[in-house]
Amino acid sequence: MLGDRWSLLIVRDLMVRGLRTFKEFQGSSEGIATNILADRLQKLDAAGIIMAEAEEKDGRRVNYRLTEKGIDLAPVLLELLIWGARHEETGAPCALIDDMEKNREGVLAEARRRWRERDLTPLLPPFKGKKERKR
Repeated sequence: MLGDRWSLLIVRDLMVRGLRTFKEFQGSSEGIATNILADRLQKLDAAGIIMAEAEEKDGRRVNYRLTEKGIDLAPVLLELLIWGARHEETGAPCALIDDMEKNREGVLAEARRRWRERDLTPLLPPFKGKKERKR
C-alpha cells in the first residue's frame, strides 16, 4: 500500500505541509487525479495510517489526520526528504536540508509535537521553485 504511487506523498503532505482536506490534496503541485486521490485516502484509512474526521463546524467537510501508526513513519519520511533533496531537484533550500540533516531528532520531535497538538502549521515552508542542489 505504501508502494502505491501517491500514498507516501499524501502521508508526507499530512506530516510536513499541513494539508488535511481532499481539496487541499487536490490543489497540491503533484496533480493527482481525483479518483486516484480518493482511492489512496481510502486505502491509507483502511490500513490505519490516516483517519478521516468530520469537521466540527461543518460535518459535511472531512479532515484527514495521521494516526499514531502514520506518525511513526516520520523517521522514514525525513530520511526520504533529505535523500531526495540531496539527489534530485526538489526546490528545497540547501540550508533547510542541511539543518534537517544536523538536527534529525529535533525535526522528528517537532513533527510529533505538531501531530499530538493538532498544530496544522507546515513543518516545511513552501518552496519557490525547483533548483538543482549541488553537493
